[in-house]
Parts: sequence; C-alpha cells; structure tokens
Amino acid sequence: MRRASVVYVILLSVFIVAVSFSVYFYKQVQFFDSQVEDAVLPDESQSKYHVTLVGQEMNHDYWRLVGQGAEKAESEHNVFVEYVGPKRSNLEEQLKLVDMAIQSNVDGIIVQGLNEQFTDMINQAEKRGIPVITIDTDSKQSSRHAYIGTDNYLAGKLAGEALIEDTNGAATVGIVTGSLDNPHHQQRVQGFKEVVEHAEGIEIIALEESNITRVEAEEKAYKMLLEHENITAFYGTSSYNGMGIVAAAKSLKKQNDMYVITFDAIDENIALLENTDIDAIVEQQPYEMGYQSVQLMLDIIHDRYVQDVYYKQPTIIHRSDLSNWKRQKEGSL
Repeated sequence: MRRASVVYVILLSVFIVAVSFSVYFYKQVQFFDSQVEDAVLPDESQSKYHVTLVGQEMNHDYWRLVGQGAEKAESEHNVFVEYVGPKRSNLEEQLKLVDMAIQSNVDGIIVQGLNEQFTDMINQAEKRGIPVITIDTDSKQSSRHAYIGTDNYLAGKLAGEALIEDTNGAATVGIVTGSLDNPHHQQRVQGFKEVVEHAEGIEIIALEESNITRVEAEEKAYKMLLEHENITAFYGTSSYNGMGIVAAAKSLKKQNDMYVITFDAIDENIALLENTDIDAIVEQQPYEMGYQSVQLMLDIIHDRYVQDVYYKQPTIIHRSDLSNWKRQKEGSL
C-alpha cells in the first residue's frame, strides 16, 4: 500500500512538472509570435497599399539594385513593397510567388513576363482586379498594364556598334547568351547580329548559352576557344557572362588577345573593366526600374494615365568613362 502511494506521488509530480513546462513553452511561443508581428507588421499595417515585386534571383546584384530602387520608392510613398524571389533563378518558384500574391489579393504585382506560364498568371491577376506591371522582361500578349525595362534589341545594337568601333571592324566573335529561350536575351542577340552582319570584317562563328550562371559561361567560353582557336572577341548577354569569358580566356592564356563586351555594371564587371580584363559594358538601369515601377503602380491604383511601355535606355561604358560614371552614381544613390 505504501509502495502504491509512493508511485502515485511520483506520477502526480511528473504530471505537474509536464503541465508546468507546457504552459511555460506555450507562453514563450506566444511571446515570440507577438515579437515577430511587432517586428514585421507595422510597416505593412501603416501603409495604405500592398504591392508585391517578384524578382528573378535575390542573390544577383542586378536584382538587388531593382529591390533597392523599389525600397526607395516605398520610403517616399504610402505603400508597402513586398520584395520576394528565389535565391537562385527558378521559374517554378517565381510562379508560385506570383500565385501567392494573387491569392493574398495584393493591390498590385510587379514581375517579369518570362514565358507563357507567366502570361497566364498575369492574366489571372488582372481578371481578379490586381494590376500587373512587367519589369525587365515584357509580356506583350498579356493583359498587363505597363512594361518598364531595357529596350533589349537596342541594347544588342549598341553592343554590336561598340564592338565594331573598338575592334576597328575586324573580329571573329563568339557569343555567350544567358538563355536561348529567354525573350530579352534573344533580342540582345538579334540586335547585335543585325549590326555586325553589315561589317565585312566581323564574323560570328559560335553561339552558346550559359543558363545565367558564371560556371556555365566559363565552360561554354572555354569550349568555344578550344573548338575555334581564331576567336578574337566575345559578346556576353548576361551579367555573369563576362566573368566566365574572362576566366576561360585566362585559363588558356588568351586574355591579352581577347576583346570582351558584356552586360550590367555590377561590381565584379566594373572591377574587370578597371583591370582591362573586359573592354566594354552594356549598362542597364535596374535601380531606376525598381523605383519607377512602384511609382507607376501607384499611378495605376489611383487611375492616373500610364504609358504602355517605359524604356530605360541602355548605355555603353568604356574604361575611359569610369571616372564620370562613378561620380554620377554617387550623386544618384
């Protein structure tokens, strides 16, 4: 009998301790949740409008600049900008994020128009009364309200004109494009080809895709240099292409004889330009795209007139332009 009493007391004590721990941890979870809400929600709750910007790759300097521009616009207007995207380029994840924004019934969506699936998703949003702006890559066949980004065909033409001038119209060219299927990379190649094909001393002998990665850009450039030893110039249509091309040329000890023009004035490319590893950069305006896209969305929400297309004009940067370019950037940021 005494043994049963002891067992009973022990079990009761264990039960009381277990209940106490449960209550303690429950209160801790509740406290943590309230802290998270206090940390995250005020900006959104104090804003009149909720806009979702879906980037292509959050770990990419180009898309960081787009986000910074959007954040600047957010700080100046009564709007909460939810900037989301995959860490590395992933179309399925992007589409899921757009769908989540639609289901959340946000006030506006800013996203690329990368393929037919994106077109369908954009149309779904518009049918639900959620205005959409395409950024960086347009979807002309969709019902989006407006597009803001680079005139990629013009950017390709500018790259071709720069290559002709810088090489005195004599070069054997390999092209490393970010994607063979992506519309804006196609336009950059098309514009480039249409310019250089009229130059008698320029010949394009190879075209490969890097899938918008530095590693594949290097692999494809290396392959081209082995298969075509007479290549004297490269054109890269994506931010990382220039880095990959330079790495491949250096590994084969051909960097001193190679002309390289690539896209985007990200830090790595500027450093390569300064070090004479690349010769020219096609600069886009991602910060301005992010900033103006939010302003345009607010115009749409307030039923103000917006144009169908807003082109941010690309420019060519040479080494001789860097001093002025840096001063201008410091003044604008």
